[in-house]
Amino acid sequence: MATTIQFLPRAGRMLSRQPRLESYLCKKQYQQLRFASVSPISRRKPSISDPKKPPSIKFPLEKQSGTVWAPRLRISVGVVFVGALIYSMLTSPVSPELTESPSIADLDSRSKRESGVTASSPMRLRMEEFIKSQQREIVSALEELDGSKFRTDTWNRAAGGDGISCVLQNGNVFEKAGVNVSIVYGTLPRPAIEKMRVNHKALDPDLTSLEFFASGLSIVLHPHNPMVPTVHLNYRYFETMDKNGEGKAWWFGGGTDLTPSYLFDEDAIHFHRTIKDACDRHDKAYYPRFKAWCDKYFYIPHRQESRGVGGIFFDDLDEEEKDQEELFSFVRDCLESFLPSYLPIIERRKDMPYGEREKEWQQLRRGRYVEFNLVHDRGTSFGLNTPSARVESILMSLPLTARWMYMHAPDEGSREERLLGILKKPIDWV
Repeated sequence: MATTIQFLPRAGRMLSRQPRLESYLCKKQYQQLRFASVSPISRRKPSISDPKKPPSIKFPLEKQSGTVWAPRLRISVGVVFVGALIYSMLTSPVSPELTESPSIADLDSRSKRESGVTASSPMRLRMEEFIKSQQREIVSALEELDGSKFRTDTWNRAAGGDGISCVLQNGNVFEKAGVNVSIVYGTLPRPAIEKMRVNHKALDPDLTSLEFFASGLSIVLHPHNPMVPTVHLNYRYFETMDKNGEGKAWWFGGGTDLTPSYLFDEDAIHFHRTIKDACDRHDKAYYPRFKAWCDKYFYIPHRQESRGVGGIFFDDLDEEEKDQEELFSFVRDCLESFLPSYLPIIERRKDMPYGEREKEWQQLRRGRYVEFNLVHDRGTSFGLNTPSARVESILMSLPLTARWMYMHAPDEGSREERLLGILKKPIDWV
């Protein structure tokens, strides 16, 4: 026996066109057939004799107890839908934000936003806050001295970190001055880890890569007047971390040094004495030790002379030296002694007269400065070899002008010759 069943696409319903269908099915079976395939959004009973119904589809329907076709149709449609959904999930691109865990730089940024930086914060956040506050203070003092404003650039690293570069060019006192803060997050490859283990045995020798954080404040001031010495400062903090941001190995480094073109003994004595006072507050062995380290570090082998009259320099100060809080306090005192060590010198010399000869000698000494920074300075080398490094900030230390002359030698008995003699054999100033 054949009967016709009509599908109503909009409501997903099917009903018999022949009223006598009810005579073949019991009331319960009819209700199953009628309601099992009706969409939840619409269950109103249509008119069976509606002449506007779409064309019917005929298929055999046996008079069997419990036979319901609509659930089978729904299962078939469901299988197709779920299959399409799974295919979409497997083939559609997934946003990295949904799959990647936050980076250490992201976690640190969130911590600073939500809780600020306190005494219990990780050292890397405390050092970052300190050097940024010192940068603001030093820039403000130098702007007041020069009468010109620094250009300030802020920048961000895609791999994590940021920086603030404050540079003044062709000012009233300074030909070029830079006060830069750099914050870097990154990953050390195995060769770099092996190299660092020479000074830091706490590093795991089996690691193939390691997260790191580096922060530093760098200052280089090149004045117009040859009677005013160039000064350099850098204090930094380095830390390695696991994937969760827990610190592993850490160390402090830094120092400051004076590079005069024309030497005034009282200036060198004042500079060294101020630094020594800062060192002595923490360890009386620091100044002589770090002064000798500075003389050795800022030596130009191919010229067989020092870059300047020195100051202090240290690196890799970790838990084998003193605990972290003591070393942080030492670095703070050294950095905060910078303005008292240098401002009185520049105030005394910035208005002194000079001529073409003095300017030429200053340019020759600046040539030596460039040679050291590009050939021997580890900080410059590290910066230039760091992926996505900001080259403009790294090379901020170079003077605006410099000079090289073939086989130049100062006149015998001149001030220039005296300076050169001291640079070839450093002396103790305090």
